[in-house]
Amino acid sequence: MPAKKSKKGPTKGSGGKNKRSLEGKSGTLPAKERHWYQGKQRARAAGRPAQPGDKPGPRNERRGEGADLLIGRNPVVEALRAGMPATRLFLSNSLDPDDRVNEAAKLAGSQGVDIVEVNRTDLDRRCESNGLPDATHQGIVLQVRPYQYWAPEGLLDAALEADTPPLVVMLDGVTDPHNLGAIARSAAAFNAHGIVIPERRSASVTMTAWKTSAGTLARLPVAQATNLTRTLETFKKEGLFVVGLDAEGDTQLPDLELATGPLVVVVGSEGKGLSRLVREACDVVASIPIGGAESLNASVAAGVALYEVARRRGASA
Repeated sequence: MPAKKSKKGPTKGSGGKNKRSLEGKSGTLPAKERHWYQGKQRARAAGRPAQPGDKPGPRNERRGEGADLLIGRNPVVEALRAGMPATRLFLSNSLDPDDRVNEAAKLAGSQGVDIVEVNRTDLDRRCESNGLPDATHQGIVLQVRPYQYWAPEGLLDAALEADTPPLVVMLDGVTDPHNLGAIARSAAAFNAHGIVIPERRSASVTMTAWKTSAGTLARLPVAQATNLTRTLETFKKEGLFVVGLDAEGDTQLPDLELATGPLVVVVGSEGKGLSRLVREACDVVASIPIGGAESLNASVAAGVALYEVARRRGASA
């Protein structure tokens, strides 16, 4: 029986499209050739003044979860005052305006936020679809865009280009958004260059964090890292020292000599503290001397540590 002929025609070439996949991949660039290398960045910054449109560093394309709603007259006004990234302001067409409503509308208009009049039933439906069935929206709802996180490399790049020694706060398993917001507020107050959080098992930039930060999350970079330990190793290779905060630390915070240098301050979770791998990656584990309490809340510990760093840096200036 004769063999069956294949219906498949001659195989076509790739036309050179796969040429790059056949070529060998180059090795890792040496530190001095990387775009975030400290000396190169400072030399570049010294040679060219900052431009108004410049961005401190690249951002990660990964965003937070879908658009969220902020409800109520006071919260909406506070969010718009803080520059929270919003897309639409919904106002009930049966609303009795007051000073807060008028200010919200004025701020939204100046920030390019769409103002949409809807009936109260539509506002109720929007709140219910966002998990707020019992919410009292007071006839005003602000739709907020998902937060856009920085890449850790971009945050490192910006910190190395700054006029002050790099200071980055890393959160290891902090799950309460109130703590994230409070830490962001302290980080901004004491001149930190940004915060790094893990992608999983961590508080993220939510409405609660926004409100607790009192607007500082509008200007303080927050980066998400896939792996905190690897991120710490990258930061250490670029000259930053890593200090973890733990009640069982081997150095007391007032004795921390690394405070005046380029620094990452790692804050552990509310209950378990620093994870094992992150603790092993620290150059120093520091404790905060306290009296009556057994431990400090994560945001309080971060604020105390950042104050001590700022104090020591100011004394050495």
